[in-house]
Amino acid sequence: MKRRAFITLLGGAAAWPLAARAQQPPMPVIGFLDAASAPERGDFVTAFKQGLAEAGYFEGQNVAVEYRWAEGRFDRLPELAADLVRRGVSVIATPTTTAAALAAKSATGTVPIVFGVGGDPVQLGLVASLNRPGGNATGVNFFTMELVAKRMQLLREMVPAAKRIAVLANPTDRSNDPALHEVATAATGLQVLPFEAGTGREIDATFESLAREKVDALFVVGSALYAARRVQLAVLAASSRIPTTHSQRVFVEAGGLMSCGPNLANASRQVGLYAARILKGAKPADLPVEQATKLELVINLNTARALRLEVPPMLLARADEVIE
Repeated sequence: MKRRAFITLLGGAAAWPLAARAQQPPMPVIGFLDAASAPERGDFVTAFKQGLAEAGYFEGQNVAVEYRWAEGRFDRLPELAADLVRRGVSVIATPTTTAAALAAKSATGTVPIVFGVGGDPVQLGLVASLNRPGGNATGVNFFTMELVAKRMQLLREMVPAAKRIAVLANPTDRSNDPALHEVATAATGLQVLPFEAGTGREIDATFESLAREKVDALFVVGSALYAARRVQLAVLAASSRIPTTHSQRVFVEAGGLMSCGPNLANASRQVGLYAARILKGAKPADLPVEQATKLELVINLNTARALRLEVPPMLLARADEVIE
């Protein structure tokens, strides 16, 4: 074979892999939208990736993930959602924040959305029905609102002498408004004092008011802001000697008294599984909304002792975890 022909043949062979790579479809991109910050959601991101991996998707290998964090500023969510739509993502995932799911739904009626929400997805306008969502969104419902009465009951068991209950809500997170009505309904026979705090400084001011009001306990409505400020809440509650109830175990791990709520890490994993199914061709309209049924009751016994509370033995027996 002549030298020129041999070199031409080699050049053509070297080009084959390049041509093959050029013909491969682009890597799909998932948009991940959350109201908190990356450090605060580390466990949930890990669980989300676990769900993807169980379905054969691995970040950086055959799927990319674009993260958008509102850093506790709920007013940023609409623009962050719109940015993901402009980016041309294949799916938008909002594993733990109702406000993020609503922002994504407002931003697009075509890009698939996989959510995790605490309220009723039908009432929120995210889906037509739980069994047949019918639009571009589906996901996981973890019934945070429905647990309000349960949390109030447990708080009454923990602090049976309580008469004045304060309720703390984030005014910038309007998706939790229904919880305030539920608390009032569940607190029959108690005096309920509503408070709002949307910044760390406002949280400090609220606890000064709680001390003046001599409240017997504090019911904290779930919010990404409060999850980010959970250590601040725990320290202030301890110094004010106020028993607290929360919707997530992370508050109790930080020093809060007790929590009752769903396992949000598992819900995030389910969101990852659904996102993977959509990447494989499933339609959100045909994927029923999953319902998180497992609840966790977590009690911080050290905090109870510091507050000089005698935890009822029956309550301890029902706890999924007791922190000592």
